Amino acid sequence: MIKLIVVGKIKEQFFRDAIEEYKKRLSKYTKLEIIEVNDINDSNESIIIQKEKEEILKHISKNEYLISLDINGKELTSKELASKLDNLFITNSTITFIIGGSYGLHDDIKNMSNERISFSKLTFPHQLFRVILLEQIYRAYKINNNEAYHK
Repeated sequence: MIKLIVVGKIKEQFFRDAIEEYKKRLSKYTKLEIIEVNDINDSNESIIIQKEKEEILKHISKNEYLISLDINGKELTSKELASKLDNLFITNSTITFIIGGSYGLHDDIKNMSNERISFSKLTFPHQLFRVILLEQIYRAYKINNNEAYHK
C-alpha cells in the first residue's frame, strides 16, 4: 500500500481532478490512501511546524516505511524511484510519503523517516506537488511492470 500524509487541502477543482485520475490509474497496482491534515494558521513558523508535526504523527504506524519529501533530500530519477519502490515492497507492506506544509517538515519527522527524497531544488505549490508525486508513483508502477508509458 502507498500512503500519502499531506498538509493542506486541495482547493482547485483541476488539481482534484488530476489527483482522482492518478488514484484511478494506481488502483490497478496498489491500494492508495491519502490523508490530509489541516494547515495551521498562526504567525509563528515554529508553532506551525510543531502543530503540523503533531497532526502528522497521529497517522503514522510503526510498521510503515517513511519517506519525507524534503528539498535537501536525495534526488532520484524515475527509474531509480521505480527500483526503490519495487525493492521496498519486498520487506514493507506500507510505504508512506510525507509532504509538509509551507514551512516544510519538523526535524523530528525528517529524523524519524527512513529516508528523505527531493524531486528538485525548485519550490512547487503543495497542491501541484501532490499531483507530481502521484504521477511519479504511477510511472514507477508502469516501469516495474514493463508497460508502455515511461520514455
